[in-house]
Amino acid sequence: MRTILLLLLITTVLHSAAHTQEITVAAASDLNYALNDLASRFEKKTGDKVTLSFGSSGNLYSQIQGGAPYDVFFSADIAYPQELASAGLVESSSLRTYAIGHLVLWVPNGSSLGPQKLKMSLLLEPSVQRIAIANPQHAPYGRAAIAAFEHFGLKDKVASKLVFGENIGQAAQFVQSGNAQAGLIALSLAVSPAMKGSGQYWELPADSYPELQQGVAVLSASKHKPAAKAFLDYVLSAEGAAVLAEYGFRVPARK
Repeated sequence: MRTILLLLLITTVLHSAAHTQEITVAAASDLNYALNDLASRFEKKTGDKVTLSFGSSGNLYSQIQGGAPYDVFFSADIAYPQELASAGLVESSSLRTYAIGHLVLWVPNGSSLGPQKLKMSLLLEPSVQRIAIANPQHAPYGRAAIAAFEHFGLKDKVASKLVFGENIGQAAQFVQSGNAQAGLIALSLAVSPAMKGSGQYWELPADSYPELQQGVAVLSASKHKPAAKAFLDYVLSAEGAAVLAEYGFRVPARK
């Protein structure tokens, strides 16, 4: 009897392991906290494993073009996944806008400057020597920051103060560490556990930069498509939308 029970237990474990999948997700840096939370919840629900790789959307896009073995791509804009879909590198049928990102002006708590009062004029203060933004060459939040400077007539006035993070996460680190006195960063990072209590922010008006429609798709070359699509469905579910909203994202209405 013991032998039979042991064999049944081994068979059950092996069966479970055989059906457990591990997916690798490439994601924009503004999702660092939200997606870690979502991945943890998904793993508990399904038993599947989610490995997250964060970076600027443009760099991840280039990696996917080069054949990087990701299963899902979460971009900080919709354009990169759309271009990959046109090239056949992601499944067009899986392409979705999963969230709308927001840009904020952030300063550390030690600053004597109040972003809620001064708003963008804060960047012209003599004590602000360096302003951190993501590199606009490959980071959608960086391009949004440049557009905001143009909107407020500040582009030429602040050009010499700009310091560029490789991605929006690194830009946030620059200003949080004091290497920059102010930064234009993602709202999702400003309200994250790592930054929530260490600074103040002002959310830029939505009409001051192009809407940050954030897109996602499953890669055509994914070897774990059932799990990849299941994770995408979970992020797009009501529970996933609630988690994204907690981290400062606006979630588009689902059809």
